[in-house]
Amino acid sequence: MRQAQRVTWVSVVVNLVLTAVQIVVGVVAHSQSLLADAMHTLSDIVGDGFVLYANRKGAEAADDAHPYGHGRYETVASLVLGLLLAATGVGILVVAAERLQHLGDVRPVGIAALWAALATLAGKEILFRYMLRIAERLRSPMLVANAWHARSDALSSLVVAVGIGSTLSGFAGADTVAALIVGAMIIKAGLRFSWQAIRELIDTGLSAEEVARLRVTLVETPGVLDLHELRTRRMGHKVLADAHVQVNPRISVSEGHLIAESAKARVLRAHPDVLDVLVHVDAEDDLNPAQGFPAFPGRADMIRRLAGLLDEDPARFEQVTLHYLGQKVDAEVTFVPELARGDHDLERMERRLRERLPEDPWLRTVQLKQRAAP
Repeated sequence: MRQAQRVTWVSVVVNLVLTAVQIVVGVVAHSQSLLADAMHTLSDIVGDGFVLYANRKGAEAADDAHPYGHGRYETVASLVLGLLLAATGVGILVVAAERLQHLGDVRPVGIAALWAALATLAGKEILFRYMLRIAERLRSPMLVANAWHARSDALSSLVVAVGIGSTLSGFAGADTVAALIVGAMIIKAGLRFSWQAIRELIDTGLSAEEVARLRVTLVETPGVLDLHELRTRRMGHKVLADAHVQVNPRISVSEGHLIAESAKARVLRAHPDVLDVLVHVDAEDDLNPAQGFPAFPGRADMIRRLAGLLDEDPARFEQVTLHYLGQKVDAEVTFVPELARGDHDLERMERRLRERLPEDPWLRTVQLKQRAAP
């Protein structure tokens, strides 16, 4: 945040100086294009104000009202900055178009306007390169947008310089035409920034290449068998993601949790722009629309069903593990050792299972176990 604040304040100071020079020289030298460029530079100062505020707010820690942080302040600032640019460009076009209809009343442009335009061009190009280098290091779309805003200023100053030079060479109206071009360039830049911000606000996902890199990192996690439903979105200069990973359906809940945490840690290490990733553990691919997800009975109902099938008291069940896979349930029943009455009990239960299990609407297999040692 400190680096972003510093680079933005440098932009404010440079733009203030350039605006003052452009306005004074533009009025004295009667250059409409230089005054239009001054309005463009003035909009930069207002935009820098938005950037400073959004950067400070975006750096605030997450709270109850904003559990994912305040990164969207940067997005809103980019949107406002883009709209401000577009509005500035429209105003310049209107004024230039009116003046173009009365070229006979236009006063000659002074040579000072050319020197001011060239000085502005150099200052804005240097500012652009400085800001872009910092923005790319910080991976901040808002600062990148602000840097390219400075580059659009430099290009507009180049157009202004060409227009003023053409006017001084005897091409009447070239200065006004340059103002029209500058206005169109500003509108284009503003609409581009606004559209990028809107895409983020409506949760547009990452590019196919970026998603593919995330997918590789997740699939290569030990214990992950497959991956489906990987979703991404941006929040400021960070990325939020969630994914469903498929693991061995017979492992424990704690092992599945460990695999999910390992996958998350791998993503955060390999992709610094990812702020958080939610990893959901699946025992099977649950995206098959033909298969669906049955309305399985709950655990208590399944235990009562097992007790009825086995003709046993559930109090003898030390542990019941249920695997809800596909359209059926696989059950593992472990008995309390000290209550076991002999092998004939197992034979009796196995016989009941062979008779009744094929007709059960929910149970597919039942494994009978007995703990042999503490």
